[in-house]
Amino acid sequence: MSSAEAAETPKSKDFSGAGQKLLAFASLIALIVAFSLLSENFRTVTNMMNILQATSVIGLLAVSATIVIITGGIDLSVGTAMTFTAVTAGMLLTWLHLPIPLGVLGAILMGALTGLVSGAFITKMRIPPFIATLGMMLVLKGLSLILTGTKPIYFNDSPGFTSIAQGSVIGALLPAFPVPNGVVILFVVAAVAAYILNRTVLGRYTYALGSNEEAARLSGVNVDAWKMAIYALAGAVTGVAGVVLAARLNSAQPALGQGYELEAIAAVVIGGTSLAGGRGTILGTLIGALIMSVMTNGLRILSVAPEWQIVATGAIIIGAVYADSLRKK
Repeated sequence: MSSAEAAETPKSKDFSGAGQKLLAFASLIALIVAFSLLSENFRTVTNMMNILQATSVIGLLAVSATIVIITGGIDLSVGTAMTFTAVTAGMLLTWLHLPIPLGVLGAILMGALTGLVSGAFITKMRIPPFIATLGMMLVLKGLSLILTGTKPIYFNDSPGFTSIAQGSVIGALLPAFPVPNGVVILFVVAAVAAYILNRTVLGRYTYALGSNEEAARLSGVNVDAWKMAIYALAGAVTGVAGVVLAARLNSAQPALGQGYELEAIAAVVIGGTSLAGGRGTILGTLIGALIMSVMTNGLRILSVAPEWQIVATGAIIIGAVYADSLRKK
């Protein structure tokens, strides 16, 4: 064993990951305290619920991105794929008048299909993940605009659909805690994703592919099949995000979606997932998503211009990637 290998023992990896999550959590608390001191409007219960509601969409996309990034890949299509699945839900529920459960299931399956297609491009056609998902991003954006005629689809004829994100089952039982259903969905999906990554064969292969794909291949692992399954799983999570976004807006906006992938990837990196693959946790990603939502909400309450909010997001991405490179050193 070389000195480099000896230095990077499992304990050192665990310590590094725990340290990153602790740092991210401390940053989240610091942001909340700072914005609370700067504005009374920030620390209201209503605003805290708004932050959680905003986190539900970005958090779901970040969970999807985490699954892919752990393999050493990237998915730039999560934003437009989310829009495409929202449009799918709109067509199934509004145009075909299917029951809400079938419309939701169809949207999630469409998300899984888009992920599967991206995985096929990467594994069967040997297209680099960056290029394959960039192409999918543009294809899905175009299809969303073509299928809808560039016009939004409203869910006014599907009563109860908006309660998927805007309702509160917890609030009905505990009025003091009106946590939106979208947030509950985020944590349920995150818990399922964490279980899959830590307790199943698919999860073990996800980390194995990110750590050393060639070693996994030489060990007899069907790398192509497992990678396609991983991208399909990530796509299904993106489909859930599309349903939550559509329910939150009560519409499927075909021009919406592009740009979400940057915030999702930023949340993933802030949470400690390595862009080189092989390391990352869903818990860290949730913390990263909350940081992004708190920062955006706080800057908006302080009346910071939207263009400066974009600058801040870019600076966070650069800082998070730089921190990841320092952590690897």
